[in-house]
Amino acid sequence: MSKAENKSANIRFDVVTLFPELVNSLTASGVVGRAAGQDLINLTCWNPRDYTHDRHQTVDDRSYGGGPGMVMKVQPLRDTVHDIKQQTAMNAASRRVIYLSPQGKQFNQAAAQELAKCSQLIFIAGRYEGVDERFIETEVDEEWSLGDYVLSGGELPAMVMIDSIARMIPGVLGDQESAEQDSFMNRLLDHPHYTRPELLDDLKVPAVLTGGDHKKIEQWRRQQALGRTWLRRPDLLKELELGEVDQVLLDQFIAEHNGKR
Repeated sequence: MSKAENKSANIRFDVVTLFPELVNSLTASGVVGRAAGQDLINLTCWNPRDYTHDRHQTVDDRSYGGGPGMVMKVQPLRDTVHDIKQQTAMNAASRRVIYLSPQGKQFNQAAAQELAKCSQLIFIAGRYEGVDERFIETEVDEEWSLGDYVLSGGELPAMVMIDSIARMIPGVLGDQESAEQDSFMNRLLDHPHYTRPELLDDLKVPAVLTGGDHKKIEQWRRQQALGRTWLRRPDLLKELELGEVDQVLLDQFIAEHNGKR
């Protein structure tokens, strides 16, 4: 069991997991590691085996009604969550208990922005066939999913969500504009990016990006974002009400794209 640390972090991430070493690797490097090192976030893992009452530290049992696989028991998970709440003593109104499940709402950038407003997120990383439904009914606030596929456990989804949410916290990224310009922040995919050299194997950086006219660069990037979304994720465009300028930019992109066919 990991002990809670009273750091002045912007947000606490507490993960209930049978594999704490996997989740803790998230803070070993990269953006999340840097954020943890600067006390912008706090990540603590809690193993439900530490809350079992038998010498075998049993956290699962056979499913009522039969069928393959095992189901995680209520008692170890419930006691773990209760201890987290007691030790951390965070504001209940700004805390959410999240179970990672294929049956949950699909996680996206808007969800990351909303969850980043919380002071504490407690993630339940299930294993086996899942957890006893009574635990979900009594202890879980929300269920989230990364997509329509099944993983071996909830650790990887929890890590993905923590990484995405942490990026929304001021100071985590070296340049806050990096977060503001990420794909999906405005329901559009990101524009293309280029760096040195200017010419690579007969492929040249678009001239507008080397011309120094920042207004034209901004317009080109906006058009490319609109166009890429139209090409790759038209479902996102259907959710947007484009203004007159954006519609003109998109129409120009589509006409040029169709002309190259």
